[in-house]
Amino acid sequence: MDACNLFSLKGKTAVVTGGGGVLGTEIACGLAEAGASVAIGDLLPDMADRCARRILASGGTAKGYTMDVFNADTIRQCCTDIVDDFGGIDILVNAVGGNMKGATTTAEQSFFQIPPEALSKVMDLNLLGGVIVPSQIFVPSMLKNENGGVIINISSMNALRPLTRIPGYSAAKAAVSNFTQWLAVHLAQEYQPLIRVNAIAPGFFLTEQNRYLMTEKDTGDLTARGRTVLNHTPMGRFGNPEDLIGATVWLASDASRFVTGIVLPIDGGFSAFSGV
Repeated sequence: MDACNLFSLKGKTAVVTGGGGVLGTEIACGLAEAGASVAIGDLLPDMADRCARRILASGGTAKGYTMDVFNADTIRQCCTDIVDDFGGIDILVNAVGGNMKGATTTAEQSFFQIPPEALSKVMDLNLLGGVIVPSQIFVPSMLKNENGGVIINISSMNALRPLTRIPGYSAAKAAVSNFTQWLAVHLAQEYQPLIRVNAIAPGFFLTEQNRYLMTEKDTGDLTARGRTVLNHTPMGRFGNPEDLIGATVWLASDASRFVTGIVLPIDGGFSAFSGV
């Protein structure tokens, strides 16, 4: 097979949950550029539609859908609509996730004061609603595919090295990595060995969800935490959303057809550096 064709996603339908977000949008656009038709699911229909319009403007095929990962019925309806519109599903990228201020330790809120409901919501957002339930709902459609399918979850460097101040998010992403490996084995052994499950683990990407931890609100200068992150990142910069595209396309394509159950760091070398 031609090496370039190994990375082609032509004829494939990809679903990106959380596709209206900063990272999800870049992933969706990257999959479209590789030839996939892309269904973008998001809590905010305007965000999903904006991502779809960007893909359409570049000559790709895409459509936005409304889904709320805290409401399984909306995910089921989204899945039904996507199958009706595209005929099936080949790739699922679970890109919903994030942290919340209420589950973060601060000068005003110690670990012992974090409300259990805040921790529970972060766990549900990243693990249950973000990965497990969508996999339960979308994968049955993949089982009908002769050539199987691909699931790509979004873990984090927090899964490998838990960071200070964000206990709920770190624990949730560690669970996402563990579940990724479990599901890879389960689907291959019990259902269809051609369905692969992997995850990418982004390092430090500036988003609206973590900007308050990394930069000063008034000046935009790096906080002490932001400087520490860059000092521990050999490449010396934060990640850009488009830095996730190559790895995602690789995992979604036949180029990685014998790869399942891995968690791939995309971190500028953060995980390789001991600090010395």
